[in-house]
Amino acid sequence: MDVSSAGLGQTSNLDNSSAELRAAKLAKSQQETEGKAAVDLLQSAEVSPPRSADLAVGQNINIKV
Repeated sequence: MDVSSAGLGQTSNLDNSSAELRAAKLAKSQQETEGKAAVDLLQSAEVSPPRSADLAVGQNINIKV
């Protein structure tokens, strides 16, 4: 019975799972950062439509048939 190899295998699995967890947390953090940057960019580009000085402009449309 080889006890030392079983112990090393379990440690290796723990190291792999902790590395995967760390990588998943980093990926999530990166996605959140990119999402926030995208939302900030969209909000900074938001422009209100221009308003005419005369409110009656565009209210009447002449159509000839």
